[in-house]
Amino acid sequence: MEITGVAGIEHAGPSHLSFLSNPRYAPKAKLSGAGAILVKQPIAGLSAACVVSPDPYLDFAKALECFYMPPRPAPGIHPLAVVDPTAQLGDEVSIGACCVVGPRVTLGHRAVLHPHVVIYEGAAIGDDFLAHSHASVREFCRIGHRVTLQNGVVVGGDGFGFAKRADGTHYKMVQSGVTVVEDDVEIQSLSAIDRATVGETRIRRGAKIDNLVQVGHACTVGEDNIICAQAGLAGSSHLGKNVLLAGQSGISGHLTIHDNAIIYAQAGIGGDVPAGELMAGSPAFDARTWRRAVAAFPQLPDLVKTLRELRKRVDALEAAAAGVRDGATQAEDTSNHEEQH
Repeated sequence: MEITGVAGIEHAGPSHLSFLSNPRYAPKAKLSGAGAILVKQPIAGLSAACVVSPDPYLDFAKALECFYMPPRPAPGIHPLAVVDPTAQLGDEVSIGACCVVGPRVTLGHRAVLHPHVVIYEGAAIGDDFLAHSHASVREFCRIGHRVTLQNGVVVGGDGFGFAKRADGTHYKMVQSGVTVVEDDVEIQSLSAIDRATVGETRIRRGAKIDNLVQVGHACTVGEDNIICAQAGLAGSSHLGKNVLLAGQSGISGHLTIHDNAIIYAQAGIGGDVPAGELMAGSPAFDARTWRRAVAAFPQLPDLVKTLRELRKRVDALEAAAAGVRDGATQAEDTSNHEEQH
């Protein structure tokens, strides 16, 4: 069989390789027109060839590289780029049109700056750096090896720091710290990693940050973290290793989320999270309890109605019981009065 490309399971043709990582979608695999499918186990009744893999999704990612490689600009500096003479550039660097590389910048080997990238004064960047258009690295920030910044990323923008005057106006605090991005990090489009007021904001090795994420000043994002779109970290929050923040989750400042914790989408975290915990809801609590609560939520109107009806019945029974007690008391008083006479 000749494989000429890769495709999703619903759109694959007879010369395509696809994948199936979740057994629940096996019925779709049987309807697929793919020539071959990466699977964890052979599937009976499948017309496509089964390519057995311990991790179909990972191997599919590797197969993609056989058929598509993003275009890479040739080494060199475009005539419309501005590179300060004090900048130190590594070998085989590619700097596109309208890029600006400031004074005393260090740029490692094989770095690629697409058009309109700006590197401020004193920034230090490692080898195999890739910055897409309109990404910015602010002054004195440090970036490791094999880091990718997608379009519009800002590394080292000012943290949100203001002191309130007696008259209610705000006095801007100088953001004297830096942002440090370690090796093998990818930050996707329009995300902002603020510099610290003092000290540093640090993105540790292997972290992956999705679009439209805000990382506040003096935060630490741990090794191999996954932070999904529109999540936000307030200042001085710290994440351990292998933490996952799902989309639109929010983290209060000055707290710690420990290793291997998972924060569900739209969760609001207001306190420290122990290692390995699953948190959901806003304010967040244990995700297992939250799932039961969410399942019960649609039933609340009927439960309230039933509760009101039961309350009425209880009130009626209590009133009837009170009437019986009053009647018994009156009868006893009458009997006592007759005995006295």
